[in-house]
Amino acid sequence: MSEHRSDRSAQRISRRIAAIAPSATLAVDSKAKELKAAGEPVIGFGAGEPDFPTPAYIVDAAAEALKDPSNFRYSPGVGLPALREAIAAATARDSGWDVDPSQIIVTNGGKQAVYQSFQTVVDDGDEVLLPSPYWTTYPEAIRLAGGTPVEVFAGPELGYKVTPEMLEEHRTDGTKALLLCSPSNPTGAVFTAEEIKALGAWAAEKGLMVITDEIYQHLVYDGLQFTSIAGACPELGENVIVLNGVAKTYAMTGWRVGWMIGPKDVIKAAGNLQSHLSSNVNNIAQRAAIAALTGPMDEVEAMKAAFDRRRKTIVEGLNAIDGVEVPTPQGAFYAYADVRSLLGRNFGGTVPQTSAELAELVLNQAKVAVVPGEAFGPSGYFRLSYALGDDDLAEGLRRLQEFLGSAT
Repeated sequence: MSEHRSDRSAQRISRRIAAIAPSATLAVDSKAKELKAAGEPVIGFGAGEPDFPTPAYIVDAAAEALKDPSNFRYSPGVGLPALREAIAAATARDSGWDVDPSQIIVTNGGKQAVYQSFQTVVDDGDEVLLPSPYWTTYPEAIRLAGGTPVEVFAGPELGYKVTPEMLEEHRTDGTKALLLCSPSNPTGAVFTAEEIKALGAWAAEKGLMVITDEIYQHLVYDGLQFTSIAGACPELGENVIVLNGVAKTYAMTGWRVGWMIGPKDVIKAAGNLQSHLSSNVNNIAQRAAIAALTGPMDEVEAMKAAFDRRRKTIVEGLNAIDGVEVPTPQGAFYAYADVRSLLGRNFGGTVPQTSAELAELVLNQAKVAVVPGEAFGPSGYFRLSYALGDDDLAEGLRRLQEFLGSAT
């Protein structure tokens, strides 16, 4: 008995938490910032964060909210009624899905919405189909809920987009849900309306829950229209949860306001969880989010135009490097570069065998931070965010072309 207690005492960290992999994107961004602080001229393509300030009318709304003492008190754990109403209106406008405010819960950023969704609908042993490349947080959130992420990889030859046939090959009797992210982080891929409808029809036929992350819905290019699986596939009924937030569209990553929308029983259960986990989101940030959702989109369109310009620049610059191939992303602000042809080649005496090794070499030698494919699925790829200034983008590309082009 005493020996058993001794073994348990020596393991201070729970197995559940010890098994979590740290966020690779945040780790790369942190390393880049450390090197910059030490005087290194590092250019970071790692973090998915707009380089623009939050629009002034949103900041002004937050400043005004500071004058109202009611914002200094606890508020409803599921979100301010006015914000839930604004989210419902924006969802009908942008996603074509009519929801009642009671179907919405406001969360501390999009990550909490992801976490709570899986905690609410996934049981131990449930399988979740996870199109790959995927955002690094998804598999960890699934595992924390006791579920099993089942990766379904679609390579650059498919535009990084899975098909119903590919998903069916991985479906089992234990499959509970499908995770969908379009526009995609990390690839920038955008499913067309026809592709979305096909995925929705397949999921509905199989009786699967669909959890769809729409946080990049306003960042689509080339005349493509965003299509929400919730709005386009009524046959899913109540088997759909939408995740969203203000972070990417309105340059509000630090404000920490996201939300999840779903069937009332799911939202009630998630609200119970949040009541014990974090309670209400910061009231000032919620007031700012109301202003964002109900205000003009002029500055959003201006940011989008800048991202579009940078998108074209980064695709052209990367594809000019021998051994690098990048399908043109049609959404978000990421380029997902296929660098498999560079692995096993000689870079000044070093021969990287994985994209993680190559990314480390790029950081140390070229002073450019990229996130390796291992963070999002198979090795052999780089994710580069082009949400950085034009000058840094040009210099970063120059360094990448010089260093990666030196391979023998």
